[in-house]
Amino acid sequence: MAVLPLFMLLVGSFQAEVAPREFVYTLKNYHNAYASEHTYSTFMNSFIFASGSAAMTFLFGTMLAWLTERTNTPLRALFVPIAVVPLILPGVLESIAWIFLLSPKFGYLNVWLMQLFGLSSPPFNVFSLPGMIWVHSVGQVPLAFLMMTAAFKSMDPSLEESALMSGANTWQTFKRVTLRLLMPTAGSVLLILFVRTLESFETPALIGIPARIYVYTSEIFLAFNEYPPDYGRGGALAVGLLLLSAVGVWLYTRATKEGKKFQTVTGKAFRPRQFDLGPWRWVGFSFLMIYFLFVVLLPFLVLFWASFLPFFAAPSWSALDKLSLDNYRYLGGFRPFWQAMKNSIILSTLTATVAMVLTSLVAWIVYKSKLRGAWILDFLAFVPITIPGIVMGMSLILLYVAFPIPIYGTIWVLLIAYVTRFIPYGMRSASGSILQIHSELEEAASASGASWWETFKRVTLPLLRPGLVAGWIYICIVSFREFSTSVLLATGESRVLSILLFTMFEQGQVTVVAAIGVLMIATLLSIVAIFYKLTGKVGIQT
Repeated sequence: MAVLPLFMLLVGSFQAEVAPREFVYTLKNYHNAYASEHTYSTFMNSFIFASGSAAMTFLFGTMLAWLTERTNTPLRALFVPIAVVPLILPGVLESIAWIFLLSPKFGYLNVWLMQLFGLSSPPFNVFSLPGMIWVHSVGQVPLAFLMMTAAFKSMDPSLEESALMSGANTWQTFKRVTLRLLMPTAGSVLLILFVRTLESFETPALIGIPARIYVYTSEIFLAFNEYPPDYGRGGALAVGLLLLSAVGVWLYTRATKEGKKFQTVTGKAFRPRQFDLGPWRWVGFSFLMIYFLFVVLLPFLVLFWASFLPFFAAPSWSALDKLSLDNYRYLGGFRPFWQAMKNSIILSTLTATVAMVLTSLVAWIVYKSKLRGAWILDFLAFVPITIPGIVMGMSLILLYVAFPIPIYGTIWVLLIAYVTRFIPYGMRSASGSILQIHSELEEAASASGASWWETFKRVTLPLLRPGLVAGWIYICIVSFREFSTSVLLATGESRVLSILLFTMFEQGQVTVVAAIGVLMIATLLSIVAIFYKLTGKVGIQT
């Protein structure tokens, strides 16, 4: 699932088609990809986009985590679930929502500020490199928030208390003790955010390409969409992006292994200390409120408002007369929408189910069996995390165009791509849960005459349920909103909702796109709620 497509990608990057189905090996693809006049600008755009987005995401995520977990900010507990709400909003919709808000021509926020302050030109332009960084950053904040929250929760407060007793104030303690203890986690979070941004495609496609700001993922997409498609150049670009991503993940794993000298979790029970911010707690509360209203609520509201309009218009009293359900009625008889909805539901539920079944078996073999070489399975299950989505799509195209297996152009090739991409996330949930199951329970079942399969089905799986449900819900969400892999693999019959959104937005049907987005969010919430209800209440661990 992972090694063979990457092998075909590497082979394909050295091939050039000289006649129908006749290929020669050459370095021309790499010369075209990395010796062109756009090589330097593509590299710099990718680096600035990834580093700027990682820094901004980390700043927002860390501030939210610190205010909600380690301070006495009023109503902080209410903002914990609010901070992860953007996970539900697919990346395509996130980008479209901010285009609605910050477009220099018709953005709601720009229009409102120009009217309020009498400005002659819009103050914001989303079609720029800073605009790309902002849009991608706010969508990635929940990831940084969850990772930093875990770090703040597990930090022993005794060192901070010692600093305070020695005369340090709250700010000095935070700067000289708390931040230094967080250095390993901060480094690893920044690295993973950098890699996630480097491989992202939604924002570069919807904002970067119209603005002629190209990064590696958009260059791969454009190479594929040339006529005829330049698979060789796209493969060479994909290999370069894969190497950059692999280096970033390798540095991330190194950073997470170098944190022993910063460990503060011991066998002694403790409760993380809360900082008393004094009057500044209201500043913290204001920050949380502004974040909720501007970053979380506003994109949802702008999509909801636009979905009831016949054409794009800023909120006003006169626009209220134009509100109708016409977009939703149109979608009721729009066959491509229902086909894409069916494909998305099938793919998200199947991907989550197949991935969790596979990873539960792999986790049991790796951590519970005595098979030699079981570590190889663990390594192979981790490999796909280094593969950007658009690289996976390119790899599978080269694989299934060359192999006589008739699944290219169907939803089954998308299923293979999704399962391969999200196996590492399922592996984390399954392995974390299986390590908590004592071997005595399985030994007792075996001593009672149960076979391996009966033991796994009747003992291990029920005990794994909390971790499996958490992993299933997460994989279902990310599969339903997946775009970067689908953009190269989806065809007319295998189109999913994220691709339909992208296509219709390019065609100018912006209010219909908003209606699809609202229905997409409602469907995703319904799927998760039904599965959550059927499997019982469990705690989702991060």
